[in-house]
Amino acid sequence: MSMWFTEKQTANFGITAKIKQTLTTVQTDYQDLNIIETEEWGKMLVLDDMVMTTEKDEFVYHEMLAHVPLFTHPNPKHVLVVGGGDGGVIREVLKHPSVEKAVLVEIDGQVITYSKKYLPTIAGYLEDPRVEVKVEDGFLYIANSKRAFDVIMVDSTEPVGPAVNLFTQGFYTGISQALKDDGIFVAQTDNPWFKADLITQVYHDVKAIFPITKLYTANIPTYPSGLWTFTMGSKIHDPQKVKEERFSTINTKYYTSELHMAAFALPKFVNDLLT
Repeated sequence: MSMWFTEKQTANFGITAKIKQTLTTVQTDYQDLNIIETEEWGKMLVLDDMVMTTEKDEFVYHEMLAHVPLFTHPNPKHVLVVGGGDGGVIREVLKHPSVEKAVLVEIDGQVITYSKKYLPTIAGYLEDPRVEVKVEDGFLYIANSKRAFDVIMVDSTEPVGPAVNLFTQGFYTGISQALKDDGIFVAQTDNPWFKADLITQVYHDVKAIFPITKLYTANIPTYPSGLWTFTMGSKIHDPQKVKEERFSTINTKYYTSELHMAAFALPKFVNDLLT
């Protein structure tokens, strides 16, 4: 008999994948963690019955969270990733030669442990000498960091459980204080089909703190609705005014300099959420 995994993305809609095998099932101190191998998407990390990443489409999310702010900043040296224990964003950050240090702060150490074991193509760069891994609360880490980072990326789950504080105005205020005077931050902010109110709330909370606030999108098929948003707050640098010479050639599968600019062209119903 075939086994299937279904993520119930709303009360009336879900996404389903045929399971080849279950690799691990663990109840951590924070959440239910499963790594399954699917026929369509390869290995899949699932937290509290929500798809976090898959081998087949992970590059879209990780590239767009990392490269848009890193190419916007003229000289990113010190980078912080909050969440992202699977290591995919760190992998992309390290493609930028200007980065001298990348700190990963993940509250659930089990996510790191099992990602290293079962998702080495994603988590395989966490041992790089430029990377410092901290297993602690990202909210508190931010609160204790002052003018320390050029770029901060918030790679969180949805605003439930351990990630709920990562979608508050107080957290964004702390991020602003943790950034240097020309710093940039970006966070994943879910999808406009099912979480419109969340996008509106986050955008206005960030806009109240950062002079330049922008929303951009990417297509990630295993995430709810497939249309995903990212919200950027910047003190000085505008991601839509990056000079062509700033872009350099790096190894990507989704991100390009042309897509960098195009990602900020929003469908009208998404743009309407910001007004």
